Amino acid sequence: MHRPAPNRPLNPRRIGVIAMHTFTQLVRMKVFYFLGIFAVILLASNLFNIQHIDRPNLEGMEVLRSIRNLSLGTMTMFSVVIGIVATALLIPKDVEDRTLYTILAKPVPRLDYLVGKLGGLVLLIFTSLLLMDLLMMGVLTIRTNMVLEAQTASALRIGWPPDQIAAMKEETAKLGPGWDLQVAVLAVFLRAVVIASAALLLSILSSSTLFTTVTGFIVYFIGNFQATAREVYFDSAGVSAMERLAGLAVATIFPDMSLYNVIDKIISGMEVPPGTVATLCGVTGFYLVMHLFVSWLVFSKKEF
Repeated sequence: MHRPAPNRPLNPRRIGVIAMHTFTQLVRMKVFYFLGIFAVILLASNLFNIQHIDRPNLEGMEVLRSIRNLSLGTMTMFSVVIGIVATALLIPKDVEDRTLYTILAKPVPRLDYLVGKLGGLVLLIFTSLLLMDLLMMGVLTIRTNMVLEAQTASALRIGWPPDQIAAMKEETAKLGPGWDLQVAVLAVFLRAVVIASAALLLSILSSSTLFTTVTGFIVYFIGNFQATAREVYFDSAGVSAMERLAGLAVATIFPDMSLYNVIDKIISGMEVPPGTVATLCGVTGFYLVMHLFVSWLVFSKKEF
């Protein structure tokens, strides 16, 4: 009977053990403290832009919009910071604790080690965003009901007809909890996964945690201007073939973070184009596999 080789790469059980150890390691570093800050920011957003004017179609809507804006903005900020800083600490922490030598002394393929470390970090980001998402949906549900009651009372007071009140309530409900917000949270998560995989590659190429962290943020900001750079290199006249190839190389190496800006449309209540989720998942999968493959090529030759 044929049995698989014990040290065959991409063993799910082995990767799972390394991922759970990484998750526990990061939790012990008290990275969940930011959830308290998120709760304070979320509750404080209720106090912003409260309107007391005789226009029920506007009354309270800015409060809902500010809750969406601050919640998703804070999720983005925390997930990107965790994705870069925590990834930059992963391998140096294992070297410092001598855990890396223990793992590599065993028949553990280096690819499994990398996938497991990144998997643990992705699990941490997913758990963090899930908790923040539940908190956001709870606050938004309560606040939306309060706004709808205030709008209805105000509209009845100034004599609006029932059909106009119904249309107003429907428009307000679009800014409340809904599936569009889950698409936005998914986009935040996928963006954090991409920047974490890029930071993993940077941490293997360098030996300094500070360099990895600074370069990771630079890559993130460059990625937000990828669309503009592509327009310059591919759509402008007078650009040579070499310049176009250089532009293509830059577009491949640096992840295009502007693709995830669908979050801004969702905050303002606009509809998301069909196929957006599939596109974001496909792009994230491409960058994830590319970063992991290059990381493995470098890491497999690295001496510790």
